[in-house]
Amino acid sequence: MSEPIPRYLIPFHPKEMPHFFTDVLIVGSGLAGLRAAIAVDPGMTVLVVTKDRVDESNSAYAQGGIAGVMAPEDRFENHVADTLRAGGELCDPQVVEMVVQEGPQRIRELMQWDTRFDTQAGEIVLGREGGHSHHRIVHALGDATGKEVMRAMIAWTRKLRHVRLWENTFTLDLLTHEGICRGALIEDQKHGLMLVWAKQTILCSGGAGQLYRESTNPSVATADGHAVAFRAGAELRDMEFMQFHPTVLYIAGSSRSLITEAIRGEGAYLVDRSGYRFMLDYDERGELAPRDVVSQAIVSQMEKTRHPCVFLDLSHLDPRFVRSRFPGINDTCGKFGIDITKDRIPVRPGAHYMVGGVTVDLEGRTTLPGLWAAGEVTSTGLHGANRLASNSLLESMVYGAHAGLGASRAASQTDDDFHALPLENLAVEEPSERLDLEDIRNSLKSLMWRSVGVRRSKPDLVEALNTIATWQRYVLLRQFREPAGWELQNMLAIARVVTQAALQRDESRGVHYRTDAPQVDNENWRKRIAFRRSS
Repeated sequence: MSEPIPRYLIPFHPKEMPHFFTDVLIVGSGLAGLRAAIAVDPGMTVLVVTKDRVDESNSAYAQGGIAGVMAPEDRFENHVADTLRAGGELCDPQVVEMVVQEGPQRIRELMQWDTRFDTQAGEIVLGREGGHSHHRIVHALGDATGKEVMRAMIAWTRKLRHVRLWENTFTLDLLTHEGICRGALIEDQKHGLMLVWAKQTILCSGGAGQLYRESTNPSVATADGHAVAFRAGAELRDMEFMQFHPTVLYIAGSSRSLITEAIRGEGAYLVDRSGYRFMLDYDERGELAPRDVVSQAIVSQMEKTRHPCVFLDLSHLDPRFVRSRFPGINDTCGKFGIDITKDRIPVRPGAHYMVGGVTVDLEGRTTLPGLWAAGEVTSTGLHGANRLASNSLLESMVYGAHAGLGASRAASQTDDDFHALPLENLAVEEPSERLDLEDIRNSLKSLMWRSVGVRRSKPDLVEALNTIATWQRYVLLRQFREPAGWELQNMLAIARVVTQAALQRDESRGVHYRTDAPQVDNENWRKRIAFRRSS
């Protein structure tokens, strides 16, 4: 990476700020963050900070469910094989084996903590989604699994006396001294800017979908965790692999709502503007092909028919079953006059899940001592080049538990030391002209969608890289005083990493498709691309 970015976003000095001390600091309140908090020994103090409400995370918006080997006819080796097949030969087999083996245990934990999964006659209902060979997806409230899981997790975490939850708290940067993570620089609504000193820090800050104009992610998913880790010197890996969900509601004036993969798992058809069911033209698995295959097929069919979307058709399914199985989607579409039991649902792909992220080992350790990570902010090796549906919440549970236990053990081996380290960042002279941050942000999102989206090419990537570098030159050197500026700086930093990685991977694999290099090239590219900040 050329043109080094500033180490810290804002000026600060320890003599001029309040301080807070904790054993373990957790950045992010999604499933991974709360699972990590639960795993920490009750004798330790834990602070969980989140930049919005505690229930505003990608985890809470998850519709499909959690994959796990729960059926008698299913086997661990089946789930492992499905994950490896979807991952485009880049999965770490040891990681896949570990996560799959722990799946049933982690799902049972959620049930013990009062998560109410959907049942029938006293048995958990198991769904099936694209890429899975068996029914193994546990779900809740039909199509609102994340909402129910997070309800239970938040309620359980709030009972823990050693855990504090700070909402509306923005993490600007990780604090490092002598090559070790020492905590974070935060802005809390109650106390303003503050230095939080921690024996161990766990990053669980979620995804980066807001880099793209079309996305299923909530507004908070602005790559903040990726950016703070990158500025602190941690390694990022696999950043070219942004997964695009194939079916995102496409209605002018509406938010880009996710239409869960489970809807195809239950038998919905994908049809084009003329009603033609096209998926079998692209893959023998039809609508149950993995997400990368379905997204590419939809884009091809949109081009072939010269139409901005395709459609999901459920009219051949039992209306009562459709309404009970997908109540959230039924309500959302109903607001726009669409009856999902008989009307076609307009959909197109949208940025959904960042497969790449902060490099971690089996226990959740990053390459930066004192820093752990779990959830979507990480690159664990589970997903390879393409995430298998419903493996992400499972990964959050497994790695949240591992990171929490590891950080807890490490913190317990460190004596209390309540003093600030000599860290500071000097103010810079601010340019007089004001920037239209919203305009730059919208331009970046459009550029990423157009040039670093479902389909990519070297000329488009080079142009995007140059444009992002230009924006960086006059945005990253400023020191903003509000979250809108900090988010934009984070987005620009990570957009450049994503674009650079996509340019370097001169092949097509999983969710990364290069129109100028459409084949898999195992001889040269069966490897990971990693980045660290230039100093």
